[in-house]
Amino acid sequence: MIGQSPTGIYIAHAILILGVIVVAFPIYYTFVASTHSLQTILRPPLPLLPGDRFIENYSEALFGGVGRIGGVPVWTLLFNTTVVALGIAIGKIIISILSAYAIVFFRFPLRMTFFWIIFITLMLPVEVRILPTYKVMVDLGLIDTYAGLIVPLIASATATLLFRQFFLTIPGELVEAARVDGAGPFRFFKDILLPLSRTNIAALFVILFIYGWTQYLWPLLVTNDNQMNTIVIALKKMVSFADADTEWHLVMVTAMLAIVPPILVVVLMQRWFVRGLVDTEK
Repeated sequence: MIGQSPTGIYIAHAILILGVIVVAFPIYYTFVASTHSLQTILRPPLPLLPGDRFIENYSEALFGGVGRIGGVPVWTLLFNTTVVALGIAIGKIIISILSAYAIVFFRFPLRMTFFWIIFITLMLPVEVRILPTYKVMVDLGLIDTYAGLIVPLIASATATLLFRQFFLTIPGELVEAARVDGAGPFRFFKDILLPLSRTNIAALFVILFIYGWTQYLWPLLVTNDNQMNTIVIALKKMVSFADADTEWHLVMVTAMLAIVPPILVVVLMQRWFVRGLVDTEK
């Protein structure tokens, strides 16, 4: 194999370093731009080293507000996006694990029919059902609310399928042993299934959190008030067709702050994420 020779090791490391540079340089350049004044950014070329306006720019964006989005501070956008991302991730996991638990461990009429109905919804993305969903949100008065941002997105056929496939691998002897010990459905779910599923839950949480954090189309439709904008929507509104009308230093600050939470989630949960993809812990 290539990694067994010194030359192969050097080549592998060179490729990895090149890949890191290609991926990380745009992020670094964005950070550099976020530490310079607007005049410096508009007068190319942009320096490759950070400037002296780090504290001023980040303070202005976080607490002072951005003009093109109604003076809303970025910390409000971060709070909104965090609530939406957590709500979508936790809601999808709860609904999916409960539905998979019912399909696998309970016997009731049309059980598999319901599963296939859930599975078929994979063919119906948000864009297909967006008009009727928006009409329902309007009728329920959920425009410009966290519920309106979260509830239509918390059902997940993919997560249900993944939990179902995992539950099907649990030995029947374990279920029988729990029944002999007098464990009811709730105790079996809480004391046995949840501990066994924790790595799967962690892996899905990372994926679903990033999915909720990067949502654009649905938040764009269901929010009219700038105070309820997510950070992705705000970034789009902050950019004007004319460079002179865009506060690029604040745009760069917002872009940097927008990528920090997903990166933290991936870094902090990397171990669980990998184990959830390759281990079953049974």
